[in-house]
Amino acid sequence: MSTAAGTTAAPATAHQLGWTDDGAAVEISLDGVPVLTYTYAAEDPQAESPRPYFHPVRTRGGDLVSAYRPHDHVWHKGIAWSLPHLGPDNFWGGPSYRRGQDYQWLPNNGAMRHLETTRAADDDGSFSFAHRLQWMTQQGAPVVEEERSFRVVPGTDASYTLVFDTVMTNVSGADIHIGSPTTEGRDNAGYGGLFWRGPRSFAGGTIMGPGGATGEELRGQRAPWLSFVGQHDETCRYSTLVMVDDPGSVHPEPEWFARSEPFACMGPAPFFSQEVLFQAGATLRFRYGVVVADGASDRNRAEALATAARGVLAAAPASPAGT
Repeated sequence: MSTAAGTTAAPATAHQLGWTDDGAAVEISLDGVPVLTYTYAAEDPQAESPRPYFHPVRTRGGDLVSAYRPHDHVWHKGIAWSLPHLGPDNFWGGPSYRRGQDYQWLPNNGAMRHLETTRAADDDGSFSFAHRLQWMTQQGAPVVEEERSFRVVPGTDASYTLVFDTVMTNVSGADIHIGSPTTEGRDNAGYGGLFWRGPRSFAGGTIMGPGGATGEELRGQRAPWLSFVGQHDETCRYSTLVMVDDPGSVHPEPEWFARSEPFACMGPAPFFSQEVLFQAGATLRFRYGVVVADGASDRNRAEALATAARGVLAAAPASPAGT
């Protein structure tokens, strides 16, 4: 197992960034606080669709804002790129929803397997990581080859932004329709994509979108961003997450899946209500920013955090993963 590490000393007005890589996961710290761990070579049970994930995810103040393998849905993994309906295959984990049959446990839980790391480095005060993956069906057939990258960019206002970028190529030899439980017939359950599961104490937290709109009625609505404010046990402090679509995206503005009860979760869902045709040999790209911030947020702060993240995305235009 290979290991790597790095530390960047910063000017007095900035931050100190550090990272370690043990050959299966990379951990990033800011000013001595481990804010993010990305497990890129996951070895979870097949029924949970093994795939890379971000967990633990912490604020710069050290508060945990992610959950891993919660007992109600053990296939939920912090923040993870997860697709429940990639044709007949499930790269989300757990049972699959089938029209007229509800959820069924099927032999279709695929896995996203790490092939090689192509970049792990400090990038002028931010950390960047890139790797290649191969998506395999439960029977071992290759379906997708992926180039994935992420960047951790320290911000102001006690925050940082995680930039997530995925480039997927259909290598199955056949066209694939990517959908969701909603496209399969379940009302308002179009989850799938970059999905965040929050800690238990965030249940009952505040979902907030552009213009100050709040509540679970934002589920299924289109918006450039969505935010969640939750409160922690023990310390009673608050934290804010804001997920932002790439302003340069060629895809339609995403619909969103979000819940505050019985647990906290959120994510842009590009296949929420309409299937996307993924032609044989074709490439799809998706790119998002995730702001992790200490403290509660009102309408104005949520808007400001979203604007800052869109600025981070615009300042670092999408480029081929690993370059």
